[in-house]
Amino acid sequence: MLADLVSGAIQDASLRRAIRSLAEVEAAALARPAAVDALAALAPAARVRIIAEVKRASPSRGVLAEIRDPAALAVSYQTGGASAISVLTEGRKFGGTLADLEAVCEAVSVPVLRKDFIAEPYQVFEARAAGADLVLLIVAALDQATLATLFDLTSQLGMAVLVETHSADEVSRALDLGAGLVGVNARDLTTFELDQDLFGSLAGQIPSGVIRVAESAVMSPADVQHYREAGADVVLVGEALVTGNPVETLAQFLGN
Repeated sequence: MLADLVSGAIQDASLRRAIRSLAEVEAAALARPAAVDALAALAPAARVRIIAEVKRASPSRGVLAEIRDPAALAVSYQTGGASAISVLTEGRKFGGTLADLEAVCEAVSVPVLRKDFIAEPYQVFEARAAGADLVLLIVAALDQATLATLFDLTSQLGMAVLVETHSADEVSRALDLGAGLVGVNARDLTTFELDQDLFGSLAGQIPSGVIRVAESAVMSPADVQHYREAGADVVLVGEALVTGNPVETLAQFLGN
């Protein structure tokens, strides 16, 4: 599944590159104002931080929500207390677009994450050109040399990197990069099976000073509390927000 998602994302980026060259996208990225400091916005605090996700669909759940106005949804997330917004831009299985990312970046002041299957520099420049402040890099999808190249490029463009892991080896690879933001995804992207206890088993490997992000399997305040007690500084939430009242749900998740 992961290999198919990455392959599709690369193919779609190639189609976009045929319309808008790498040089054009790079120039647009470099012309952007400085990115919002995502590491500061997601720094450990007295209560858990939430990254709220704009997510229309997923391979495991199918269509979740229509989301005609992603900017309005993002504003409601910000109003509800989200510390950052994640926007899925993958179109084949998740129903996202770069236009969603651009709209959200224009509408909110909190940091915005481009969440996609990023495997080449063109996609990183696209993210900054659209206004993203963070980029997701998935360790399982990339060899270490490519991961390091994309991590360094993202950092050079002033964006933060959420490095996503799913095993002890992948956490080690993330830390070898100097990652300041390490995510543990409860969903295995090769099988799409969930293990909500995976974060807790790996959190101790992530040293203090590195922000710990728990991803997936969050549907209730109890799930957020489970991750918080296991050491999460930040929890990324998607489905529970797009399928309910986002402001009310965020209030519950944040303990308001």
